Amino acid sequence: MTDDWAAEDTASGGNWEDFDTGVAHSARVYDYWLGGKDNFAADRAVGDIVVQAFPDVVLTARANRAFLGRTVAFLAADAGIRQFLDIGTGIPAANNTHQVAQAIAPQTRVVYVDNDPIVLSHARALLASHPAGITGYLDADLRDPERILQDAASTLDFTQPIALMLIAVLHFITDDDNPHQIVATLLDALPPGSYLALTHGTKDIVTVSQNVARATMNGLNRSMAEQVTLRDRATVERFFAGLELVEPGLVPASQWRPDAEADPDQPIGLWSGIGRKR
Repeated sequence: MTDDWAAEDTASGGNWEDFDTGVAHSARVYDYWLGGKDNFAADRAVGDIVVQAFPDVVLTARANRAFLGRTVAFLAADAGIRQFLDIGTGIPAANNTHQVAQAIAPQTRVVYVDNDPIVLSHARALLASHPAGITGYLDADLRDPERILQDAASTLDFTQPIALMLIAVLHFITDDDNPHQIVATLLDALPPGSYLALTHGTKDIVTVSQNVARATMNGLNRSMAEQVTLRDRATVERFFAGLELVEPGLVPASQWRPDAEADPDQPIGLWSGIGRKR
């Protein structure tokens, strides 16, 4: 995949005819929490509602982004991974997957996947690969894992280990869409030595009442294009079935191998972990 491909797809695709700035989208709300500018009034309104109910949500968003950077660095430097499939990419920010990985191993290949037209419009930034490596972008939905696997195979070698990155995306897949089966389908296509890295929203950790959490989620689901499903630790751990969890296991995002300056005791409402396929 090349910049020419990205430019063509950005101009002609991305479902722009369905793009409604009056409906909040998770990628743009997340961008708002991170202090970005690629968001609209509807996104900011929803973002503010969540902040009122969960004052630590901005810390959570930042901890999620920091986890991404630490995870990619671990996978590239310590685990020797040279291929990444990053689904639910979001709007580019600092230290994107290809930037972190290719700074360690320039030959790394990265495929990003998202289905938001705003993210698609940033495909050029995501495709700014190191000359020794490759980056690609797919306009696709996590609910269609077979298509993702088929299209990603034009860039990634599925006979060699791949890191599957599902960072803060699975809580936008409802139980009706069987998220555990989606993850299993993706993992089944990966060879031994591959990894799964994920974060997932939860109310297990956040110190608010169940009634507040439920009311906030109901409000979000009426206001956003995606439905939010928070899951408990046991349910999130099932995504790693058959995998070997990397130490320290499934923990809040701020507690997964934190940097020295980080506060691991922050009330981060995200379970996080990395598992290795045997």
